[in-house]
Amino acid sequence: MTITNPILPGFHPDPSICRAGDTYYIATSTFEWYPGVEINASENLEDWRLVARPLERAAQLDMRGEPDSCGVWAPSLSYADGLFWLIYTDMKRYDGNYKDSHNYLVTSPSIEGPWSDGIRLNSSGFDPSLFHDADGRKWFVNMDWDYRGVQGGRGDGFFSGIVMQEYDPVAKSLVGPITRIFEGTERGVTEAPHLYQRDGWYYLITAEGGTGYDHAVTHARSRKIEGPYELHPMVHPLIASKSKDAPLQRIGHGQFIEDDDGAVWHTFLCGRPLPGTQRSPLGRESGITQMEWRDDGWLYPLEMPAVAVDGFAEDHQETRFEDGLPLAFQWLRSPEKDRLFSTTAQPGALRLFGRESIGSWFEQSLVARRQTGWRYSAETLLEFDPVDYQTQAGLVAYYNRHQFHYLFVSRNNAGARVLGIQTCPGVWPEGWVDLPLGDGVIIADGPIRLGVDVDLEKLQFWYALDGGDKQTIGPMLDASILSDEAGRGEHACFTGAFVGMAAQDVSGRAHPADFGFFSYRNRQNA
Repeated sequence: MTITNPILPGFHPDPSICRAGDTYYIATSTFEWYPGVEINASENLEDWRLVARPLERAAQLDMRGEPDSCGVWAPSLSYADGLFWLIYTDMKRYDGNYKDSHNYLVTSPSIEGPWSDGIRLNSSGFDPSLFHDADGRKWFVNMDWDYRGVQGGRGDGFFSGIVMQEYDPVAKSLVGPITRIFEGTERGVTEAPHLYQRDGWYYLITAEGGTGYDHAVTHARSRKIEGPYELHPMVHPLIASKSKDAPLQRIGHGQFIEDDDGAVWHTFLCGRPLPGTQRSPLGRESGITQMEWRDDGWLYPLEMPAVAVDGFAEDHQETRFEDGLPLAFQWLRSPEKDRLFSTTAQPGALRLFGRESIGSWFEQSLVARRQTGWRYSAETLLEFDPVDYQTQAGLVAYYNRHQFHYLFVSRNNAGARVLGIQTCPGVWPEGWVDLPLGDGVIIADGPIRLGVDVDLEKLQFWYALDGGDKQTIGPMLDASILSDEAGRGEHACFTGAFVGMAAQDVSGRAHPADFGFFSYRNRQNA
């Protein structure tokens, strides 16, 4: 086996791993992107394929109006009693003392579904998981959020430990007392609890240190599920980035699994900053490392697998939309996809219905896929007859509402069709947009190819009219601002860079735009 980290490149944070039969599954967070939760599968822990996005209707998830980096946080996937069990948080608020974190459960006999409607369990904190005990009982654990915080400002006091309550699968609700089982270590920000049982011990895995460059994995254990839990005897944390110069940073938040040979593998999230920076457009990715049980009954890390330090991943996909929208593509927040796009209204094309602005938290027609390499090229074919300046459509490199670059077609006040650029380089919270081409470049009517080339921190748009040659347009833009660390900063943003297609009609007329294909290709070493 030759594993290279990250095993899931691009935006794939909070990996929760389980096994059913001969197949391993990893569920990752999707935040404001719809459908919610991404599940990848593998038979060898090395080669992974996207198999499901289970939260696909309003009875499971509706994120309209939720701020950036809210939505689906830290899913937990398990398999027991002939069912897949998926626990997840729908985070409704980020800023301020409150979180409004609603925790749900859905189940399915198959990873492809059908998945049940969401069962709401509690709202006391986030990062929930479900433990299936050997005696048949089920225990729900989550971090506990204390809105009072600490005197003098934001601090670890908001993270007030790990709590546990029994889940009754017949009543489909939590029952019995709530028990605080773990208060964390001096590293603080204790979250992401997962329970395991082995040789008479209950093992508790948590993430600590926050989601930035101090992130880490902590292990503890107890003879009783309710504790008290003793910490791993080795120097803490158990898994973390040991050096600020290491190619993998922000390591934390994971689970372990055993393979057929008894080898133990531990997942974690991580980030790969661009060389010479602390900006990671690929977002928080999923990695894995091997562990071993030692005679003292604790897991110890072995040597970390090799790292793809050039940010390269094999990823080349051209989509024509004849067979619908591939799983690789997502949109933002809304369960009412038919109001946003159609793959049948214009045969052979993806039709977007212009909705709210490029910065909307409610109803935005934006369909995109993840950036998975530091260097990539993307291209689409647009057929669009804009009515006026209020109707726009084009190609967008997008992180969130205040971090994006957008090449779009519209009309000026004289009625001419124009090609323009909007860019919002991390202007938080105002989200003011720059227009480097002013009123735009006049172009002829008809189909137009729109493209973007990204090389590390450099982003260049280009276009080609029907039958014409490619022409670059606009200035070289900063691709590094499409990252967690730009804008609000590493502890406030949790997703990753996307590239895709968008359409707006801020007049409310839902004017359509048709995209004939979408091509994405990673490039290695320019």
